[in-house]
Amino acid sequence: MGENFNTARITEFILGLIGGIFGVLSSILAMFVGSIDAVFTGSTTVSSLGVSALFASIVGIIGSVVVKKRDKLGGILMIVSAIWGIISISLFYILSFVLLLIAGLMGVFRKG
Repeated sequence: MGENFNTARITEFILGLIGGIFGVLSSILAMFVGSIDAVFTGSTTVSSLGVSALFASIVGIIGSVVVKKRDKLGGILMIVSAIWGIISISLFYILSFVLLLIAGLMGVFRKG
């Protein structure tokens, strides 16, 4: 009973953190595929988009931490991260997109 543990936004935090971690892994995979593509075709577009998705994932992780104190700002950061990542590397980012979008929408619209 003496605990002061705030569980108000723990769902958004966990979903956002998992989405961000999967996003980092997906962007590393995209950069790997892009480097293989660069060897055969000389194009570095996929690698560059993988780096962009890595930044998007970092923003998503920051949003998941921020949502515990400022729910609307954290939710908006996660929504922006989800859209940014899906535009960058599309299918590689689908799991992260879903998790970050759900967490972001919960952060923006959920009362409490």
